[in-house]
Amino acid sequence: MKAFLYSPYIPDHFGGGEKYLLDIALALSANPHNQVHLAISIRHELSLTKLKSIKQKYEQYFSYDLKNIKFVSTPLGSGSNFARKLLWTKNYDLGYYLTDGSLFFSLAKKNILHIQVPMKLDKSSFIERKKIKNWSTITTNSYFTKSIVEPSWNIKVTQVHQPMVEVNELMASTNLENKEKIILNVGRFFSQLHSKRQDILVTIFKRMYDQYKKDLHQWQLVLIGGIEDEKYANRVKKLAEGYPIRIINNATRPEVLEWYRRSSIYWHATGYRINELDEPHKVEHFGISTVEAMAAGNVPIVIAKGGQKEVIGDRLLDWSWLTQRECIKKTRQIIINDQLCHKLQKQAQQQSQKFSPQVFVNKLNELIRH
Repeated sequence: MKAFLYSPYIPDHFGGGEKYLLDIALALSANPHNQVHLAISIRHELSLTKLKSIKQKYEQYFSYDLKNIKFVSTPLGSGSNFARKLLWTKNYDLGYYLTDGSLFFSLAKKNILHIQVPMKLDKSSFIERKKIKNWSTITTNSYFTKSIVEPSWNIKVTQVHQPMVEVNELMASTNLENKEKIILNVGRFFSQLHSKRQDILVTIFKRMYDQYKKDLHQWQLVLIGGIEDEKYANRVKKLAEGYPIRIINNATRPEVLEWYRRSSIYWHATGYRINELDEPHKVEHFGISTVEAMAAGNVPIVIAKGGQKEVIGDRLLDWSWLTQRECIKKTRQIIINDQLCHKLQKQAQQQSQKFSPQVFVNKLNELIRH
């Protein structure tokens, strides 16, 4: 089978959507009979050297071996004429498109459309309906995204295909007895769209520290993430001054994994004070970092918005929050009760199994056979 995978977000972004598409590519390339091409739009003025450089950057960022995946140029997403784009897709048995909301026609034998952002878009025009019909299989990254796009786009989602997390490796390399007094958050620093709201996490920690200084003896908040908005990142850094808060902006993937293993509690605040029905794009669409943290035995004290609710599951939903006061109260309960903390850490690890590589690959195979 010859397959192309395309996302207009590549090569400019290195987030959950890019990881998802690379995981699809790796799963497909595991079959030696498959040819897997990751397509980059020619609007980026590509050369063979630049394609190689893009590939190396993704390998380095995600610690992935992409040797069996070929990075190729495509007229998709460029100003090329309609016929050229269409004929390019005709060379493939499978087209896999991670959309930014835009659609195109594909002549691949099978076409799968993946929607990762819960966008409210008007897809009622004649041409948009024709384009949607071209994509025989439609997936979303979460049930939350599905609940938004189905009525808005007037479509039927074939299957929810949630991202994959190497949960077994994290569980196997984590010793719950060696956990430290660390509250962790992992996410890029930016203020637009679904901001990770590290500013809110710092504010909550400072309030909790001032109110329960004795209980929080030796506890620290660790924020890890690359900087996409320098002004916002500096504001968070200044807000954290004078408190046991550590900010790491240049951690490697192995270093991030080690912090997951060391920490005890995982915080997340994306979507704070956002109405998820009015502005669904501003809450967490799924929550890969939360799954990773849970697999490493962190108790998820996360905001009850968007995809986070399905990530933590029913048993841990009582430990989610909507207000700063709720977050402080529930976090303190975990901090002062070691037995409860240990129990919830094990439950978190069990819940993370729902997002294992095997579950991911099995669903992918179902999609291709569909």
